[in-house]
Amino acid sequence: MREITLLGQNVNAWDGEDARGRAIGLDGLIRDLAEIDGLERIRYTTSHPNDMTDGLIAAHGEIEALMPFLHLPVQAGSDRILAAMNRSHSVDSYLRVIERVRAARPDIAVSGDFIVGFPGETEVDFEATLAIVRATNYAMAYSFKYSRRPGTPAATMEGQIDEAVMNDRLQRLQALLNEQQQAFNQATVGRTTRLLLERKGKRDGQLIGKSPWLQSVHLVAPGLAIGDMVDVEIVSAGPNSLGAMVRQLQEA
Repeated sequence: MREITLLGQNVNAWDGEDARGRAIGLDGLIRDLAEIDGLERIRYTTSHPNDMTDGLIAAHGEIEALMPFLHLPVQAGSDRILAAMNRSHSVDSYLRVIERVRAARPDIAVSGDFIVGFPGETEVDFEATLAIVRATNYAMAYSFKYSRRPGTPAATMEGQIDEAVMNDRLQRLQALLNEQQQAFNQATVGRTTRLLLERKGKRDGQLIGKSPWLQSVHLVAPGLAIGDMVDVEIVSAGPNSLGAMVRQLQEA
């Protein structure tokens, strides 16, 4: 077993017991998993800003197997809209978490989620979302238009946003997010890193793996197989993937 991904709607709120019956949180589970012989990578998703504990933040700087990637949704950059969404975090609390995580692990890649066009969202509110994107500088992010669903509180709220306005805002947001993702990918060119090969590529002999920062990386790698770990040099960057050359083959 090379990699474990811990999944949950709010996985960092997890609590349980270790093998000795002692209460532990997600950081304790990660520390226990890191002791498994042969396990090289640990990831977790999805997280809530309010449950990024001191121990979990510290684990990012202390546990080598915990990959330098954090998916931490914020949804919007306006406190007024966050309150309307019934979110319990604020813009300031979110940015302070990001700051602390980056202090613990400076090379961490941050991902997020955004919704544009929530009822009542003004242009000022939307500009605040663009501002938090600029402040955070995401390695990647997911963005969506608000979808009116019958039976939800938001469906009957005043201030439903016109579809054309939502489309315009989503395009502007995605343009900024794509620019940041491209810059993050470009910054990895020339770096030596370690890949876990996961699947075949479109070309003969091509394999695709994931970098520690969850980037898709393709390379031509004769003699290698899915499941191998390999050291590579990143030689090219596109909007959604990287190209690499093998630097040193590690025994499977």
